[in-house]
Amino acid sequence: MLGTGSWGTTFGKILADGGASVTMWARRPEIAAEISRTHRNSDYLPGITLPDGLSATSDLKVALAGASHVFVAVPSQTLRDNLTAIRPLLAPGATVVSLMKGVEKSTGLRMSEVIIESLGIDPGRVAVASGPNLALEIAREQPTAAVISSSRLETAQSVAMLARNGYFRSFVNTDVIGTEFGGVLKNLIAVAIGIVDGVGYGENTKASIITRGLVEMTDFAVARGAKAETLAGLAGLGDLIATCQSPLSRNNTAGRLLGQGYSFQAVVKQMQQTAEGLASVAPVLELAREIGVEMPIVEQVKQVLDGTLDPRDIAPHLTTDSDEPQGERTSDDSEETSGGPLRRTFKRAFDQLRNGRRGALGDRP
Repeated sequence: MLGTGSWGTTFGKILADGGASVTMWARRPEIAAEISRTHRNSDYLPGITLPDGLSATSDLKVALAGASHVFVAVPSQTLRDNLTAIRPLLAPGATVVSLMKGVEKSTGLRMSEVIIESLGIDPGRVAVASGPNLALEIAREQPTAAVISSSRLETAQSVAMLARNGYFRSFVNTDVIGTEFGGVLKNLIAVAIGIVDGVGYGENTKASIITRGLVEMTDFAVARGAKAETLAGLAGLGDLIATCQSPLSRNNTAGRLLGQGYSFQAVVKQMQQTAEGLASVAPVLELAREIGVEMPIVEQVKQVLDGTLDPRDIAPHLTTDSDEPQGERTSDDSEETSGGPLRRTFKRAFDQLRNGRRGALGDRP
């Protein structure tokens, strides 16, 4: 496990509680020492006792020695540098699992793409994990689930077998694009929710943003090659709900500070951990323009970040500045006749539930 922040440490606990032997790599030697000696990480998971099967080191070579699965939980913008360091230490045939939810600023690449490019490994050896996964709740062993995705189903299944225990269940799919973009895009909507919460707007405003935000997420991800149903599953809708409604969400907290009038620079300074949504706004919007997808909520978030839009004005401009009534879908008329990808996704999910089928919403156990 590379990274001992709140999510990296929590996922290490998930693996150890499932029976795996876990060695974590910490950049700071004092954190590694505390984890190994006291089974605590007081900086990131105060009050949580870590399992005996989990140890830590600040020596990267020791952490990676003989590892069959390498889980990576470092800030997205430092990933490439970290991968350069681990490339000569990676065991032949090892599976690399991304726990990160961001895109690289300079390239717009998803985290799995950065891993494949930097390590020069086959995509079938790379997996990603996403879902409604607020670290502190899981560290307290409150039940939840995630989806593990890889272009090679067997890889996803091998990771899912490791990442499961009495309080954590992993499902699998092969839609890496949708799984990753779900995790990235929900952060941007969570920032918007935090902004209107900080301003003092109520549940109607937040529900409107969540609903329209899911449309933006789906339109963007499908245009990039994802399956619409993935965005209605754990990596999309599930993660969106958890991130938008919880004060434990770093992106929600960052948005709330913006809504209260703090500048972008002040928010970054005040946050003790990385809020990936803040770093992802600009590259996501650049990608959206390249593929011709409109993302008005995310555009509004960028304007707030840039200081060109008063946070109180974000809500009235959720979808369009036109005075003409707009269709609820953002897709074209041909999609409207069939209900669009999102409507078809929910119909399919309803049919599955009605027929008693397991694995609804595209996440296969």
